[in-house]
Amino acid sequence: MKDGYKKEFFDRSYTWKEAYSRLWKYIRPYRVRLIIGIVSGLLTAGTLVPVFQMVQPAVGGIEMVGRVQNIVEKSSEITSTNEDEKISVATNNLPSWYPKVEKLARRFGITIMDESGALQGPVILLALIVVPFVALVRLGLRFLNHYMLSWVGARATMDLSCDLMSHVQRQSLEFYARTDVGQVMSRISGDPREIRTVIHSVISDLAESPFEIFVSVAFVVWHAFKNDMLPTLVILAVAFPLFTISLKAIGTRIRNWSQRSMERASRVLSRIHEVLTCIKFVKSANTEKFENDNYSKANSFLVKSILRSVRLGGIVPVVMELTGVLLLCGFVCWCFVKHITLDQVLPMMAPLLVIYKPVKKLSRIQVTLETSMASLCRIFSLLDVKMELPESSSLVRKNSFNDKICFDNVSYRYTTQDRDAVHNVSFEIKRGQKVAVVGGTGSGKSTLGSLLARFMDPTGGKIFIDGVDLKDIAIEDLRRFIGVVTQDALLFNDSIAYNIKYGSENATLEQIIDAAKIANAHDFIIEQPEGYERLCGEKGFALSGGERQRISIARAVLRNLPILILDEATSALDNVTERLVQDALERLMESRTTFVIAHRLSTIKDADLIFVMRDGQIVESGNHDTLYAKGGVYKALCDMQGE
Repeated sequence: MKDGYKKEFFDRSYTWKEAYSRLWKYIRPYRVRLIIGIVSGLLTAGTLVPVFQMVQPAVGGIEMVGRVQNIVEKSSEITSTNEDEKISVATNNLPSWYPKVEKLARRFGITIMDESGALQGPVILLALIVVPFVALVRLGLRFLNHYMLSWVGARATMDLSCDLMSHVQRQSLEFYARTDVGQVMSRISGDPREIRTVIHSVISDLAESPFEIFVSVAFVVWHAFKNDMLPTLVILAVAFPLFTISLKAIGTRIRNWSQRSMERASRVLSRIHEVLTCIKFVKSANTEKFENDNYSKANSFLVKSILRSVRLGGIVPVVMELTGVLLLCGFVCWCFVKHITLDQVLPMMAPLLVIYKPVKKLSRIQVTLETSMASLCRIFSLLDVKMELPESSSLVRKNSFNDKICFDNVSYRYTTQDRDAVHNVSFEIKRGQKVAVVGGTGSGKSTLGSLLARFMDPTGGKIFIDGVDLKDIAIEDLRRFIGVVTQDALLFNDSIAYNIKYGSENATLEQIIDAAKIANAHDFIIEQPEGYERLCGEKGFALSGGERQRISIARAVLRNLPILILDEATSALDNVTERLVQDALERLMESRTTFVIAHRLSTIKDADLIFVMRDGQIVESGNHDTLYAKGGVYKALCDMQGE
């Protein structure tokens, strides 16, 4: 069954080395904190050593009472009641640091050995001194480990998400024409969270768990050599690798289903975005139930893939735990057959029990790494898209428009089409002129406007401003003297004042009000109690089309740009509103060079120059009277509209 997900045209796969070496670039700036976190994790494992060292003497304390009594009776050398001699006999199985602790305890009046020299003290030492001290140190080191790695993960994830947002905004409009915005949103906001888990949890576990395993295994090896239990090492060498069998077999399938989960989550987010963006149309078509059913199906597919990933991930620890239990049972049987005593086996059992938790963590690491690998492939696929407008190596800094705009045999073809949208177009626009472009749907009008604004670059020919190739002008400079007012005046879900001053962040309230007055927007703004602080709603839906358009014009007035591109700015308005907006546009166009993409021909009769387009080419040019007198395409368009 298909889930409706369509891979993006830029999706690709990456090797582990490619993906994680690129991730390291985001972690590297915070490597000092990363090292502190890792070292803290390593030291956390090291605190297990004194606990392991105390296990045997603690368990063997009772047996040692009898052993010491026999030694006192049979050995002629041990006749003194000197406490130092008793300590020497009784501490054979204790760690080297124990006598120092014993002497230090006696200075404070604490007796760890009784008069017979029996070692009852290790139990007290283990319970009251070693364990609390080790626990305190471990807690401090573990806090440092988790905090530092969480800090690094949060910062690196933030940098990665910001890079994604910046990279996406640099892409040309063609990129947005070929991608699903909801999918892009998912990759920017959702996928980096998986990476934060890798940096925090995985590195934390990798810093602590392997070293805990190493310390535990090393102690077992040391104890085995010391107590002539070398055959047990063979058991460990054979048994330990069995823990990893399930990881290799299931890892690839986990990654595949994790990627499907992310793709389907993207589809769900995309569906939300589409429905809420088109909510007016959805309501008008009475398709709420239809959209609810589609959303439910998309969520159903998502849940199925998530549960599949959960099942596969859950199998790994279950298999490992079962393997561990079987190995432990086998080890107990081995000890019984070989008549190994309790105080001999427990020092080996304690580290083996400690190993269980870090090994279980390592099993989860494999699942997390496979999941994160799917996220990294999606993230770096997006980052590797190269559809942004290139900047010349020899940029020209330009802050004003002085002479003319020149289109020289300009052509443009969208990658999804098999013919040019604009073909070999040439014309000039002098400073201060009002130039209009008219034509039928798909004739290339809006493409010309997008090329002039440099939302995309020509596939053939060149565009010049004051004799400078548009590609050689720094984009940030170009945006400071070319502005666009479109038919769809989209606004941010913020105050009216914020939307008017957008792009002119330093504007004062007085300047905002003056711009609103020029745009015929001031009166409707102050009619409401909130005034300029009134919220516009999502994409300006709290306002009417004419109100949105006038706020958009006020924004252009405030920016005071010398070149304006008006892309069918009044085509969707009623007659009364159109007159208000047209009046605002006339004020806006005063003393500016204007490139008008017109639908209603009545609005461009006073244009200095009109270009008529058909099939991507200019077929007629001149002013209104000249073109109408020719009786060609322009006259037919005017007669069709009753102008």
